[in-house]
Amino acid sequence: MQTGHETSSLRLFWSNGKSAVNGWLGINSPVSAEVMAKLDWDTITIDTQHGMIDLGQAMTMIQTIASTGKITLCRVPWNDPTWIMKLLDSGASGIICPMINTGEQCEKFVSACRYAPDGNRSWGPIRIPFTNPLDYLDWANQNIATIAMVETEEACDNLDDILQTKGLNAIYVGPSDLALSLGEKPDVLARSTKVKKTLLNIKKKAEKYGVVPCLHTGSGEMAKEYLADGWRLTSVLNDVRLLVNGATLALKAARD
Repeated sequence: MQTGHETSSLRLFWSNGKSAVNGWLGINSPVSAEVMAKLDWDTITIDTQHGMIDLGQAMTMIQTIASTGKITLCRVPWNDPTWIMKLLDSGASGIICPMINTGEQCEKFVSACRYAPDGNRSWGPIRIPFTNPLDYLDWANQNIATIAMVETEEACDNLDDILQTKGLNAIYVGPSDLALSLGEKPDVLARSTKVKKTLLNIKKKAEKYGVVPCLHTGSGEMAKEYLADGWRLTSVLNDVRLLVNGATLALKAARD
């Protein structure tokens, strides 16, 4: 028996021709996660790389987001099978893995997300919405989203190898790390001509290989622009920046 998890597949969402606006969580609070998940995001990502969130906190936040029916993704700190498998066992519907620079690294990442014969993920799901755990076995390999971060010059040089990785569903670009790698200042708004040109090349290559292009953006306007250009998932800042931006506007109105 399946209890609603069919709606929690980003791969199914994409296969239906939809594009996603993604919320991003760095605050280690289930209350913050619940508030964000009740808004009109298509997907929510829990950031355990730069967010102040440990494994236990991430599981609680996954539970909270799941109660709203939203698709839950997690960004892991690194290409570490321990973190990847723990977060999947906790109920994440997809993994975003940072700093994938080679095809070999991408194969390692994807393998940790898939059960045999497609990968080497260990069996032991703790939090799954299936009465029969074996139903999850079939669901997981068909629905767990594997999203590799392409955010360095090295990754761009090896992009064809990365994109040809069997089982890779999507790539995710962080403009700030990409800019740093290209010798420029970090800028989540991607205003540099060099960064813009690189982003366009990444997207075109991803589409060539049937891999979904995703992007972190610095504003709602930027997210809308890049969705219109064919990016299939755009994240808008993160909960910390949204809190700061909202508070700054309120303070300005109160003091001016």
